[in-house]
Amino acid sequence: MEIATRNEVALVGRLAAPAEDRELPSGDVLTTWRLVVGRPPSKRPLPEGVRPTTIDTLECVAWTSGVQRSAAGWAAGDVLAVEGALRRRFWRAPTGASSRYEVEVTKAKRLAKAA
Repeated sequence: MEIATRNEVALVGRLAAPAEDRELPSGDVLTTWRLVVGRPPSKRPLPEGVRPTTIDTLECVAWTSGVQRSAAGWAAGDVLAVEGALRRRFWRAPTGASSRYEVEVTKAKRLAKAA
């Protein structure tokens, strides 16, 4: 019996800083940005008057020209909805092999401009 697997990510959060384009040695252009998102509420009760403040800052990347064009118009603080997949990227650094997880975005939309 084969079990189907899925790798789908859907996030809504605030843009931490403007997106940046980077040309890779291959000539491909990679657009990157950081999205700040809140974590789901904890099931553990919090002391009275304490609000949950746990957030995560997630690295997002886009290879497609449509998402890259959209990203060029975003500003820090904009609220974005992104969809894609979680990827682990590997590269060689001066200190040896390195890796990191990032969201490879296939769809992105600005929901609200920064206040």
